[in-house]
Amino acid sequence: MLRTSLLAFTLLATTALASAQWPRVASSKLPRTADGKVNLNAPTPRTADGHSDLSGVWEMYAEGQNPKLLTNLASDLKPGDVAFLPWAEATYKERAASNGKDHPGAQCLPSGIPEKDTVPHPYKIVQTPGLIVILYESRTIFRQIFTDGRALPTDPNPAWQGYSVGHWDGDTLVVETAGFNGKTWLDMSGHPATDALHVTERFTRRDLGHMDLQIAIDDPKAYSKPWNVAAKVHLLPQDDLIEYVCEENNKAPGHMVGK
Repeated sequence: MLRTSLLAFTLLATTALASAQWPRVASSKLPRTADGKVNLNAPTPRTADGHSDLSGVWEMYAEGQNPKLLTNLASDLKPGDVAFLPWAEATYKERAASNGKDHPGAQCLPSGIPEKDTVPHPYKIVQTPGLIVILYESRTIFRQIFTDGRALPTDPNPAWQGYSVGHWDGDTLVVETAGFNGKTWLDMSGHPATDALHVTERFTRRDLGHMDLQIAIDDPKAYSKPWNVAAKVHLLPQDDLIEYVCEENNKAPGHMVGK
């Protein structure tokens, strides 16, 4: 039942976008194959300072693919990899038993990190010196990742998506995010998070069209040890973002019912 309820919510969130989009146009600057198609296996583009250029419109899932990490962030992990503290395990089981009906997204509240990474909607990375901006189509939300050497704030105003700073480790962008408000879920099945959550994302663009994403979850108030998730992201070379207003005609709450 949990899977059915979450799938219904995902479909409601996704189909709202199907009726309109930008015309599909690929930049003339993108490398092409002999038949004129964008060469997604071309070398990774680079910025003037030599770093990988992550700019572009990206998405985690191919069309029709099961968004398994949104449904359950730990779906690829072994039993024991997620070491719950007792209260967190009880909360997770309670949420699962009620079909995840209280998921914040059903009320159009924002996704946190890393759930935002796993939502089956595109996002645009805009990379500039000292700052990387991620524009999420889902909920029309933005995110700032400061790469100018600043540290994370020590006494932040708690936020749904936290505060992010990044640095380069070779060709990998390492993003540290903290300062969460403790209201988000890590996924739709109900893995809990608290205000102590610290998320480390590692973005590695392997070539023009493919990027690896490593996610480390460290929340000592909910889990006795950190845990890690791996995912792959692909470029949408012809697509762009459209407006997404969750609050308009939101039918999800009526489908998010408990047992």
